[in-house]
Parts: sequence; structure tokens; C-alpha cells
Amino acid sequence: MEATHCRQTAPGAFLAFARFTLCGGGVGIASSFAVTALASWVPWSLANAAITAASTLLATELHARFTFGAGKRATRRQHTQSAGSAAAAYLVTCLAMFLLHHLVATPGALLEQTVYLGASALAGIARFAVLRLVVFARNRSQAPATTAAVRPVPTVPAGPAQLCPAA
Repeated sequence: MEATHCRQTAPGAFLAFARFTLCGGGVGIASSFAVTALASWVPWSLANAAITAASTLLATELHARFTFGAGKRATRRQHTQSAGSAAAAYLVTCLAMFLLHHLVATPGALLEQTVYLGASALAGIARFAVLRLVVFARNRSQAPATTAAVRPVPTVPAGPAQLCPAA
């Protein structure tokens, strides 16, 4: 029985960013409602932590399968690196708000929202770059190194419009 290998091509940067925004934004909006709902039963900080963990797992799966064109589940390494980038983005927004409150005694709601959304946007762009160039980079091996000999697998040249056959 011969195994076939179907290689998907990664989407371009613009399409990947649009997908990143759609997936991340969708998960973010759903998470905000979920935190509010869960916080009616448990303390808000616990609800926020639980929903943040769950939404990061969900977003990483969406990014692995859809955003960056892998078409398969995220690996443990990708989940860990994605969680690290999400934590870094969280710290950036916290730092921005801390600096705002340090520099302005009583900032208005509009200024707070502007600073928070600006910091979130910058952190999101940086997170997109990290996910695209590091976490879901195509030139990195997803499999651990082995010492066994590897036989080459014959490949069929693919044309630019060739699609993977349906299973």
C-alpha cells in the first residue's frame, strides 16, 4: 500500500494576517462573553484565567489549521510557543495601561480605550509575526530527530493549481 503525501502551501502574508485577525478576533469576542458568564459563578480572576487558557488553546488550533495553512493540529511545541507569545502580548497591554496611569493622574475612558487598543494592536502585529515566522514556520521540522535511516519518498511534481485529492 503506497502512502501519498499532500503538501499544502502557506498563504501569503496578507491572507494569513486577515485570517489571523478573523480567528483571533472571533475567539476574543467569544471569550469576552464567556468570561462574563463564567464570572457569575466563580471569581472574575479565576474565570478570566480559565477562559484565557481555553481561548489560547482554541486560537492556536485555528491558527495551525486555518490561518497559517498547515491543515493539521498544532503540536505541543506550537501550543507552548503560542502561549508564550500570548503572555507577552498580555504583558505589553498591562505595561501600556500601567504607564498611562503613571503619566496621567485620571485618564478618561476614551484615552484608556485608545491606549489599550493601540497596545493591543501593536502586540497583535508582533504576535502575528512571531506565530508566522517562528511558531508555524514551514521550514522547521515538526518531527523530533531520530537516529533511524530514512528512505526517500518519491514525490510527484505538483503544478501551481494542483489540489490535494479528497479522502
